[in-house]
Amino acid sequence: MLDPLPLTIPHAAQAAAKAWPDAPAVIEGEVTWTFAELWQHSRAAASALLARGVKAGDRVAIWAPNRREWIVAAVATMSLGAAVVTLNTRLKGREAGDILRRTHARLLFTVTDFLGIDYQALLADEDLPDLREVLMLDVGFDAFLASGKGAGDAAVDAALAAIDADTISDILFTSGTTGSPKGVLMTHGRVLPQCGVWIGNTGLSFGDRYLIANPFFHSFGMKVGWVACLLSGAVAVPMSQFDVAEAITLIEKLKISFFPGPPTVFQMILAEKDKRPIDTSSLRGGTTGAATVPPVLVQRIRDDLGMKNIITAYGMTECVNITSCRPGDPAETIAQTCGAAIPGNEVIVADDAGNEVPRGETGEILVRGQGVMLGYLDDPEATAEAIDAQGWLHTGDVGTMDELGYVRITDRKKDLYISGGFNVYPAEVEKLLSVHPAIAMVAVVGVPDERMGEVGKAYVVLRPGASASEAELIGWSRENMANYKVPRSVAFVADLPRNASGKVLKTELRDDSVA
Repeated sequence: MLDPLPLTIPHAAQAAAKAWPDAPAVIEGEVTWTFAELWQHSRAAASALLARGVKAGDRVAIWAPNRREWIVAAVATMSLGAAVVTLNTRLKGREAGDILRRTHARLLFTVTDFLGIDYQALLADEDLPDLREVLMLDVGFDAFLASGKGAGDAAVDAALAAIDADTISDILFTSGTTGSPKGVLMTHGRVLPQCGVWIGNTGLSFGDRYLIANPFFHSFGMKVGWVACLLSGAVAVPMSQFDVAEAITLIEKLKISFFPGPPTVFQMILAEKDKRPIDTSSLRGGTTGAATVPPVLVQRIRDDLGMKNIITAYGMTECVNITSCRPGDPAETIAQTCGAAIPGNEVIVADDAGNEVPRGETGEILVRGQGVMLGYLDDPEATAEAIDAQGWLHTGDVGTMDELGYVRITDRKKDLYISGGFNVYPAEVEKLLSVHPAIAMVAVVGVPDERMGEVGKAYVVLRPGASASEAELIGWSRENMANYKVPRSVAFVADLPRNASGKVLKTELRDDSVA
C-alpha cells in the first residue's frame, strides 16, 4: 500500500502512477490501462474540464454504470478541487433532476445507453439552470480528452497543488426519513484513512485482481472499490452490473483474486458451482455484509470457493467504514457480527439519551471518528440531528456489542428497509407515490422476500371516485422511481391505522403483511 497515505484521491492516482507505472490498473473487456496511463488520462480530462471553466468548489455529476472512464472523470474532477456528485443508475428523471438542481452541478457525465435507458432523454423535461454541458463516457470520450491542453497542462499541476485533505471530494446522496434525499459531504481526509484501514483488514494487495460489481455511485464501489485499488496497487475490474455468468467468466479468465459482494452474490455463484465445474481457485479474499449472513454460507465461501480471507464489515454513506471483522476471525463471528470498531473510530451502543448501555444490551449504534461525514449538503438541521454535540453519528441501526467489542445489528431505528442491498426509505417512496392522481394516502413498509431480503408493500387509500389497479400503480412507479424503490405489491385499504396523534402505525401494517 502507498506509504505515506496521499493527501487526496488524485494524489493517490499520481503516487500510484509513480510507484507502479507499468502495472495494470484497470482491465475492462479487451482494454488494459496501466497506472501511468490512468493518471495521464485523468490529467488530460482535468485539462479538458479546465477548458470548460470548471474550478475549485464546483460540482460535476456522474450518472453512469461502472466503467474505466468513470474513474477518469472522477479523478479529473477532484484534481481541480471540484466535488463529484454521483447519481444512482436506477434513478428516473425527476429524481436525478432534483439532485442536479440541489448541487448546482455544472457538468454531467453520462452514457448514451445502459440497459436500454437514455439518461439524457430522462432529463428532457427537467429545469436545470446550472447545467452547462452533458458529456458522454461511452461515445466521443477520446475527443473530450483531446479538447484541453493535454496531460502536460501546467494548470492541472497548479489546481492539484491547491487541494488538500479538507477539500470536499464527493457528494453522495442518501435518503432520509423525511422523504427527501440528503447529500453527504465527504472530504479526502475522511475517505483515505478509512480506505487504508479497510485494505489492511481485507488483505487487498498489489496485483490482486479486484472484481468490482458494487456500483461506483455507491460508497462501497467507489471508496473501497477503485479508490482502494489506487492505494493498494490492485487491479480494478469493473462490472457494469452483476451477472452471475459474466462474473464466473471473469473469475476464470482473469484469475480474479478479490471479490466483495452481498450474500446473495455468493449464493448465486455457489448454486452455479453445484451445477457445473467452475474454477474459483484464484479467489482469495473479499467482504460480505448488508444482510444477515448464515454461518454455513461463510464456511462454503471459504471451503467451496476458496476465499480464505472473507470477512464481514459495516459502513454507510455517512461513514465509509464503521466496524469490520479481521482475517482469521471464526466463521461464526464473521457470520453473526459485523466486526469491531476499525482503528480511528469509536463505536458505542447507546440508549435514547446517548448514554452507552452495558455490553450485551440493545441500543442504537453510534460512531465517532475520522470517517464521519462533514455534514449534509445545505441542511444544518438534518446534520445536527444526525451528529450530536459530542460528535457521535447516530446510525439509526439498533444492535448489541459483546465483550470483545464486536457489533451485531438486530434492527433499524429509522424507518427503512434494505432491498437487494439498497437502503429504501418508505417516506421517500410515499412522497413519490403521492403524486399519482388516484392516491389520497399511502404508507409503505418493507416485507420479507427470499431473493431481495425485503421488498416494498404499499397500502393505498384512493381518492373519492378514483380507481386504480395494483398493476397500474406498480407500472406507474417503475416509470417514476428507481426500480429498487418500486413497491412489489399494493393493498387497497379504506383507511390507514393511526395512533392518537394521527401517526400511521406501520407496525400494524407490517404485522398485517406477515399474517
